Amino acid sequence: MRDGAAAASVSPALSRALINKILRVAPARRTAPPRDAYGEAFRDAPTLLCYGALAGYAYWLYAYGPALALLRSELHFSYTLLGVYSALWSAGAALAGVSFAPVARRLPRAPLLWSSMAGATAGIALFTATRTVALTLTGAAITGFAGTVLLTCVQAILSDRHGERRDQALVEANVGAAGCAVLAPLLLGLGQATPLGWRAALALPVLLLAGLYLRYRHQPLPPPPAARPTGHQARLSRSCWLLAAMVAVGIAIEFCPIYFGTEVLTSTGLRTAAAATAMSGFYLGILLSRIGGAYLIRRAGRAVPLLCVSLAVTTAGFGIFWLAGQPALAIAGLTVCGVGLANLYPLSLALTLAAAPGNGDTANARTQLLGGILVTAAPYLLGRLADHFGLHAAFTIEPVLIGAAALLLLAGLRTATAEKRIAA
Repeated sequence: MRDGAAAASVSPALSRALINKILRVAPARRTAPPRDAYGEAFRDAPTLLCYGALAGYAYWLYAYGPALALLRSELHFSYTLLGVYSALWSAGAALAGVSFAPVARRLPRAPLLWSSMAGATAGIALFTATRTVALTLTGAAITGFAGTVLLTCVQAILSDRHGERRDQALVEANVGAAGCAVLAPLLLGLGQATPLGWRAALALPVLLLAGLYLRYRHQPLPPPPAARPTGHQARLSRSCWLLAAMVAVGIAIEFCPIYFGTEVLTSTGLRTAAAATAMSGFYLGILLSRIGGAYLIRRAGRAVPLLCVSLAVTTAGFGIFWLAGQPALAIAGLTVCGVGLANLYPLSLALTLAAAPGNGDTANARTQLLGGILVTAAPYLLGRLADHFGLHAAFTIEPVLIGAAALLLLAGLRTATAEKRIAA
């Protein structure tokens, strides 16, 4: 009896101790936020600041094309001048690619980030508040330059902050950018239907950036690497250049459907307004794919396999879009193409920065320089070919670009392996 009583008295005590232990441990396991390589919360204040800043710039970037169409209807300028607007934005981006690295060596991250935000805001204000070609062209060039500096600075901060997990940070940041790609044309159209006009929709990112400044203006940002390469070591490696070229080619692959996708859909029998609306399928595919990519990239070592899958899906989707003679098939192919294209930029950029240890600012800047050149040259070449051979034949440039991206990825990875072997 005494043994039974002792067991009965001990068992509740052990049970209570066990329950208390479970209650103390289990919630911590359920609610613990993801941690980065430094043992701190992954989505900390600098990371969230970068996510918001990139979303603001991406809104302006994806609203620029529809805004130009609306501006042209007001000022009645030619298609040639319309091309000048796009070229000036891209020229500003290329100039940012040339100047970012030397400026970043002299300015801390915080002043560079806030000043580029202010510059992009000033450029878009000039573009929207004026009614002359000269001033709106100037605003476009300023926004292209300052906005690309902002983009490059955001990418540099995320790379500095997250190190080997920069791929996850860059993919997550671009989820917001993809959301803005869906929202921006829609909000411009809605604004045009109100007394405020389409210009009011371009002011929305100003509210976001102002809120970020008020919330994070005193937030310390991660500094760039203390020991930067000098002399011969300051040059980018061959593998870094190959991967940077792949990033630029990926940008060109994305912007060819952006510029000419509506025309292809129109050739299948859709009216222009319906074709322009159907382009939202492309952006929706990008958004959904980046959400999925942000989940899949949480495990290390998936960047290269995901890039290969992205290129394969892009090829399949573009093939359907290009060869389909029916509107439904063409829209489906364009959406699949968006799914494939979505993660090419953030993942290839992450590989490029990883190939430039201690020299990320230069690699980042050169990527934007190459991207600014190709995003101007590829659509221009496509347009010229379309004038001479027709739009369907001209779009042959797209599979050529996809093949070039695959070859650059393969060459970059093989060269990186060889460089590591030589260094060892």
